[in-house]
Amino acid sequence: MKARFARLGERERATVRLLVDGAPIEALQGDTLMVALLTQGASLRESEFDSGRRAGFCLMGACQDCWVWTRNGERLRACSNEVREGLDIVTQQPEAIWPLRG
Repeated sequence: MKARFARLGERERATVRLLVDGAPIEALQGDTLMVALLTQGASLRESEFDSGRRAGFCLMGACQDCWVWTRNGERLRACSNEVREGLDIVTQQPEAIWPLRG
């Protein structure tokens, strides 16, 4: 499965460019991060519990399943945060990528 979501309408909005795990993608202005990521691929992020992938669950910000992070470690809910130009998202928990600094 290439993409979990398919865009059926509203294709005339302005384009927003962002990075996901270092790869450039395009979304439409007003899209949530969840829509942007799932129209490009089958999942949002890596699971913190096993080798599986997660794609969100409740779609309304209650379940904690759609967390993604900015490159600098800010945690964002993909279902309720809109894309913005130049956003740099990682789909693996930063602590798993970079060692903690003490």
